[in-house]
Amino acid sequence: MRVIGLMSGTSYDAVDAAACDLRRGHGDEAGELRLTPLGMIGEPYPADLRAALAAALPPAGTSLAEVCRLDTGIGRAFARLAVRADRELCSGRAELIASHGQTTYHWVADGRVRGTLQLGEPAWIAEATGCPVVSGFRPRDVAAGGQGAPLVSLIDLMLLRGRPGVSAALNIGGIANVTVTAPAGDPVAFDTGPGNALLDAAVRELTSGRLAYDEDGALAAAGRVHEGLLERLLAEPYYRLPPPKTTGKELFHAGYATSRSHEGSRPTGSERLPAQDVIATLTRLTARTVADALRPFGVGEVFASGGGVRNTTLMGMLREELGVGVLRTSEELGLPAAAKEAYAFAVLGYLTLHGLPGNAPPCTGATGPRVLGSITPGARPLRLPAGPPDAPYALVVRSPDPH
Repeated sequence: MRVIGLMSGTSYDAVDAAACDLRRGHGDEAGELRLTPLGMIGEPYPADLRAALAAALPPAGTSLAEVCRLDTGIGRAFARLAVRADRELCSGRAELIASHGQTTYHWVADGRVRGTLQLGEPAWIAEATGCPVVSGFRPRDVAAGGQGAPLVSLIDLMLLRGRPGVSAALNIGGIANVTVTAPAGDPVAFDTGPGNALLDAAVRELTSGRLAYDEDGALAAAGRVHEGLLERLLAEPYYRLPPPKTTGKELFHAGYATSRSHEGSRPTGSERLPAQDVIATLTRLTARTVADALRPFGVGEVFASGGGVRNTTLMGMLREELGVGVLRTSEELGLPAAAKEAYAFAVLGYLTLHGLPGNAPPCTGATGPRVLGSITPGARPLRLPAGPPDAPYALVVRSPDPH
């Protein structure tokens, strides 16, 4: 089956599309799901849509009218990219679209997720492409008592299956999350805390909007970590909660970075910290909280993906915190770091269409495996494929046929 996965993360700057061919193995390899990448494309959100989305996200207030407008605008942005991906990556032969949508609220109370909201009406995608669309992946896991995240943990476990010792997959988006294998017990997955969220917010504020992010980590590299500020940031209670746990910009929003950066940031009593020092400190915060989260598990190798991989200063700090030789990237597993999440949701969409569960209960905290999401039919009558009796347990990435 030829599938397109659509994704926009907590940085809400762009929509990514990754296309792949998915095929089940046969005989002794029937437990394998084989993924052949066909490529990735992306498009930034239109400036007015991104501004409207930023203005509506917590801690700001919004209205149902604005939520409706955003749901349509995001759905249409996803649909435009899906049409391009079908044409440019699939030669017009895509059979299924899997759309994560845009997370706008993740409702956490007393350590439990009560609800989660992803916008991007799938009907726009189905209408534009003619393909069936799987969307709304997270709520079913939440309804089953889970965190609704990180859903990529199932794909991580399939990719890491069979590796010696304890391995981890790390995704650094707006929020950073990890999946850790456990050869002698249950795996674990959770959000470690901010990935790029606080960094991006601070860069926009400290440069008066001239920069949207710290390209290549240049600002952080020019600054020095302020230990007092780092200590205050590390006092955040979230870091001490046991997994499974999830978080989002409801906690780690622009105001969070601003308030803690300004508190006590006059070490000489005269001036605030230089912008580069704030950025350096927030970069170290991401590296330290990821390493602190992984340390108890005795992880021997970490495969990183997500936009944070492009930040060379962050990656250098992660190597310092994790230890030499531990940090790698998802390219070594066959998936580009920038596209891994989009490919992961393509796989989850494939599983849903075949009636197979898409969550890893030990990782999300759900009471059991669940088929995730809802299906919006395409141009043709919906015909669900006959599902295999068992879910695949391994994901094998194959190189595309050069012919």
